[in-house]
Amino acid sequence: MRRNILITGCSSGIGRHCALTLAKRQDWRVFASARKTEDVEKLQKDGLSDALQLDLDSPTSIHSAMETVLAQTGGCLDALFNNGAYGQPGAVEDLSRDALRAQFESNVFGTQELTNTAIAIMRKDGGGRIIQNSSVLGFVCLKYRGAYNASKYALEALSDTMRLELAGTNIHIALIEPGPIVSAFRQNAATHFHRQIDTDTSAHHDAYVRMQEAWSKGASMPFALEPKAVYKNLLHALNARRPKLRYRVTIPTIAFWYLKRLLPCAWLDNILTRV
Repeated sequence: MRRNILITGCSSGIGRHCALTLAKRQDWRVFASARKTEDVEKLQKDGLSDALQLDLDSPTSIHSAMETVLAQTGGCLDALFNNGAYGQPGAVEDLSRDALRAQFESNVFGTQELTNTAIAIMRKDGGGRIIQNSSVLGFVCLKYRGAYNASKYALEALSDTMRLELAGTNIHIALIEPGPIVSAFRQNAATHFHRQIDTDTSAHHDAYVRMQEAWSKGASMPFALEPKAVYKNLLHALNARRPKLRYRVTIPTIAFWYLKRLLPCAWLDNILTRV
């Protein structure tokens, strides 16, 4: 029998690749979700017939999507891959309360509400898998990524806490921590940057100019991998008898994981400032 998985953020990048690739297997039924109706329709045209709309900013949308999944699976959900998120660039001093709230609504609050709903189902069924797509920025910080850094730190903290609270339930929590992955993430981040940040009056104006020039040129990201690198780890987290607690993807993630534990904070700050 096929197991059922719900994946968020499937309009592009990691979510889209993982949903399409996993759906080709015989052992998983994939419910791929996206925020926009047109993206859902595109997923359905590409063969993901169970694609559905799910907006993490909307509690109504979250619960409606889950009800749709349960109605089609007879009340069963074996796995949840929390991939949906976006990045809000900008110096911390330039972030309004609204900008921070919007970042957390999608990346933390909506994700956790969906996760709590999934946990209730998995408790009833005697187990399940919850895979969190975090980031290298879930344990180290880069400048001008403060809102995103904070949201991923929060995701990691909630995941670690849930793992302790769910001990003995056969509900496994795993974190995937990618470094740079080739996707539309940067283009989406640029959209949120222009929407939320007043560059003209900022003390960081010159840095913002350089950031926007890099975006416009489509500057490559060193060590970036294709989404299939994440899929490989997702598959292990879903199928292994004992999934890893953390999957570190790309050289920067692995390197910074060790550097954070070996270097004094001031030394690590000096490296991160130059990134």
